[in-house]
Amino acid sequence: MSNKNNRNKFLKDAFYTGLYFLTVFVLTALVLKYVGQRSVVEGNSMNNTLFNGESLWVNKFTYRFNDPERFDIVVFPYRYQENTYFIKRIIGLPGETVRIDEEGNIYINGEILEEHYGREAIRPENRGRAYEEIVLGENEYFVMGDNRNDSLDSRFEQVGNLRKEDFVGKAVFRLFPLSSFGGIY
Repeated sequence: MSNKNNRNKFLKDAFYTGLYFLTVFVLTALVLKYVGQRSVVEGNSMNNTLFNGESLWVNKFTYRFNDPERFDIVVFPYRYQENTYFIKRIIGLPGETVRIDEEGNIYINGEILEEHYGREAIRPENRGRAYEEIVLGENEYFVMGDNRNDSLDSRFEQVGNLRKEDFVGKAVFRLFPLSSFGGIY
């Protein structure tokens, strides 16, 4: 009789252990699908804010209830290369006009944008299509890398204006390296 009890106890323990791991797996999958995900920075387009190799937490949940805001750092898929994602900063919001003059000043609705994120002044040859006013549509955003002279972003046709639906989420937290652990601004 004790062998049967041991076997039943083993089967019961195995069932609950399996159920535990299945629950953890399902919850993890749901978090990664709907709440957030880890992302690794590749390249220099966001220097001096983010650097190559840094690991970030991307909040996929926030834009379900809130609109993106100016200066948010967003992740979105690059439309011309599968499994490639870009990370940039929102500069222009829906309905605004964006233009960059020859001195590298960014204008929003005819007024100079006051910001401190750009690594250096934008060179005239890097103004892209923003050398003349770009009018953003009802649901369009204009994004740029902080390393303005080394970034493929909304100034160029390959990226262009983005829609809210294009954003995977907002980069909110630096996970690695540990020396830089914390919020992203």
